[in-house]
Amino acid sequence: MDDQVTPLLERIDARERELVGDAVQIRAQMDELAVRLRELDEEIESLAVTRKTLLALPPATPEPAEEPPVLPAHPAYQQILDVFVDAAGPMRARDLCQALDLPLKPKNIESTRHKLKRLVSLGVLAETEPGLFFQRRP
Repeated sequence: MDDQVTPLLERIDARERELVGDAVQIRAQMDELAVRLRELDEEIESLAVTRKTLLALPPATPEPAEEPPVLPAHPAYQQILDVFVDAAGPMRARDLCQALDLPLKPKNIESTRHKLKRLVSLGVLAETEPGLFFQRRP
């Protein structure tokens, strides 16, 4: 061979080895990217299925939040409830008048009974039998 051709062939061989090495690296990167692309496609598909499933569900109807009853502004209602907090069991209007230190007159007992009935209608108290009241527990 010619002395001029040998250095050129060596340069060509060196360049070829370099390009082959680069090609191997790029193919490895392509394989890694292909795997990552498959993973991303699978996750995208999973999200699409989840979205489709959620959209197919019937709309959730939130249960209405039970709001606490609004007590009448008169302080007697709070006094009545304070007595029921300490009460051992159900009470009658007469018992409540005694607990509130009210004179046991028919007008006081009837007024107290009326307030108890109002608290029953608001859902604060319950009447287990006619005239017998107890406080509902939350």
